[in-house]
Amino acid sequence: MTIINPSAAQDVYRDAGENIQFTTYLIDREDIAKDRDGLAEFADRLAAIERSMAIRYPDAQLKVAFGLGATAWRLLFPTASQPKELVDFTPIKGPRYTAPATAGDLFMHVRAKEMAVVFEVMDQAREFLRDWTTVIDETHGFRYFEGRAIIGFIDGTENPAGNDAAEYALIGDEDPEFANGSYAFAQKYTHNMDAWNALHTEAQEKAIGRHKFTDRELDDDKKLANAHNLASQDNTDGIEHKIVRMNVPYAKPGEGIAGTYFIGYARHFTVTQRMLENMFTQSDRLLDFSTPITGNTFFIPSRPLLERIAAGDLFPVE
Repeated sequence: MTIINPSAAQDVYRDAGENIQFTTYLIDREDIAKDRDGLAEFADRLAAIERSMAIRYPDAQLKVAFGLGATAWRLLFPTASQPKELVDFTPIKGPRYTAPATAGDLFMHVRAKEMAVVFEVMDQAREFLRDWTTVIDETHGFRYFEGRAIIGFIDGTENPAGNDAAEYALIGDEDPEFANGSYAFAQKYTHNMDAWNALHTEAQEKAIGRHKFTDRELDDDKKLANAHNLASQDNTDGIEHKIVRMNVPYAKPGEGIAGTYFIGYARHFTVTQRMLENMFTQSDRLLDFSTPITGNTFFIPSRPLLERIAAGDLFPVE
């Protein structure tokens, strides 16, 4: 009998949002007792911040996910059990390109219709995080035209739809202590947009494996062998395994910088891992125009588990 309960989960499989912020933190490690106290207070206050914003701005559709990396989990909860598939991400080296592994202890993904709401949440979060963490990456994303990726193609076509998404994003009976949590993989890319835009539309479509305007999938004989929608799949044992993907555009147009922040939420991190291995070992055509600059894995606790963290239940007994 499944124990998946979407109402107990953080916001890990709902829409990508219109105004988005991803923030990655390192724990300072100067005083572990202080770090634990800080985490407990933040876990407690985060729910209150969300409730307050939902009352103040009910139409903003605020969604928040907060998680911890494997190293942080071991540091903060050395005597507690660990989610079965929470691992430190390691680089994936393909024949041409490498998916790097970068540092990250804590992670926040906040999105809302109003950027002011995103700012308010992050500003309040800073009050409880600034004394014991350091921000190492802060990326502001946005919804591009029609929800397209920055490269011009519609995003999320292969995502599981509606209520089906929870089954792919949330941990279930296989790890009951951590049920309704999720494994997040965060990867930030920069794009060579000049080179990409120099391609004719037909060449772009062959690289992605879909029509650019209609989003219809190309026939297999029209795609490149390493087209993105082929290379990024996981078809282990003849079954197409899915995760919930969100490709969020970010940019500094005055500096000519444009990129994608990829966030994938999964019930099984092994599925995400295999997708990445396929992309990089098969030299996904999109990688000719896209350079990954970060790579982190995080566990997003369920709301009840966050309450236990706030109560100090997972900390070692002194």
